Amino acid sequence: MRLFVLTLAFSIAAGFAVAQTEPDLGPEAEPPSADDLHALPDLEVEDEAKVVGDGTADSDALDPLFQQLAAAQSKEEAEVFARQIQRAWMVSGSDTVDVLMTRAGEAMRANDHALALDLLDVIVTLKPDYAEGWNRRATVFYMREDFGRSLADIERTLALEPRHWGALSGLAIIQRRIGRDLDALANFKKVLKIHPGLENAQEAVDDLQEKADGEPI
Repeated sequence: MRLFVLTLAFSIAAGFAVAQTEPDLGPEAEPPSADDLHALPDLEVEDEAKVVGDGTADSDALDPLFQQLAAAQSKEEAEVFARQIQRAWMVSGSDTVDVLMTRAGEAMRANDHALALDLLDVIVTLKPDYAEGWNRRATVFYMREDFGRSLADIERTLALEPRHWGALSGLAIIQRRIGRDLDALANFKKVLKIHPGLENAQEAVDDLQEKADGEPI
């Protein structure tokens, strides 16, 4: 883990150096949005999570849903399984954390980043094994263009749930923003293996693959 963190820190530093000399960062040069990371399911998903949740979001229990998601034959079918997984991710097992998560989501939608961070700081302190808390905080840091802290929280999210397509998307988007296109391409491909219905991930793969294929040897 220590080696991974050191490697990540070096990669970030190297990436920013590259970004300073490479102004064309593609569509991800637009202002960051929570939608980029698929990090804010609508309120219906959040509300349903409180009803259907059993207090756990066991990774093994989600295996069948992830298998169905990966094998989905249409965007609509994929969305059905994706929403079920998102509902499971929202379950914290703590009424206090659930309330704080709802308030944090409302603050994020209102672009009140300071309030969202205050709430999410409490959430990850109270429930450090709750992947969605780290993912939401990573999203806020991303929206503030604090990519270093966002990457740190993405790492925590993926350590708890390696199949979190929102966190992987965030990693790939940040890598693309700092000019690490090949790393971004690899991670966008991982996203599509998990959730093949994500059109923006497919567009990013197409764009990055075309750019990679056009690079001189």
